[in-house]
Amino acid sequence: MQTFLIPGSLFMSLLAGSLFGVVKGVAIVVFAATVGASSCYFLSNLIGRPLILSLWPDKVVFFQNQVAKRKTRLLNYMLFLRVTPTLPNTFLNVASPIVNVPYHTFLLATSIGIIPAAYVAVRAGTTLSELQSVGDLYDIQSIGIIFFIGLASVIPTLISNNTKS
Repeated sequence: MQTFLIPGSLFMSLLAGSLFGVVKGVAIVVFAATVGASSCYFLSNLIGRPLILSLWPDKVVFFQNQVAKRKTRLLNYMLFLRVTPTLPNTFLNVASPIVNVPYHTFLLATSIGIIPAAYVAVRAGTTLSELQSVGDLYDIQSIGIIFFIGLASVIPTLISNNTKS
């Protein structure tokens, strides 16, 4: 689903939680999503440039400038993008090879950065029969965990900016 940008991975994450529980479910979802995102990265690298530049020219230029500015701390930036909804994951998957994000940075940021969302969805899948609405997926504990992981991904950048001043 990730490779070919097919929507619905949230439902697969819910199903993984329902079938495998939290720990195994998160491991399976993170592995599958990382493999899918990596396949998308390589496919985009091979044939995606004309399509991506025609679909999102402004976003690609913006992303390319941000990547160039953060070359020395690119992993922190990519982690931040994965954890927060600043840029959609679909865009990150297809645009990263176009704007010269090295694969090892992409892989590490993807595999770590999708853990919070995977955890929330898989955990919700374990209580699938009790859910009343999509809002039930995000309780205060889940939001707190995502907030602290996002904060942790930004702290190295904040610390390095303060030491430069």
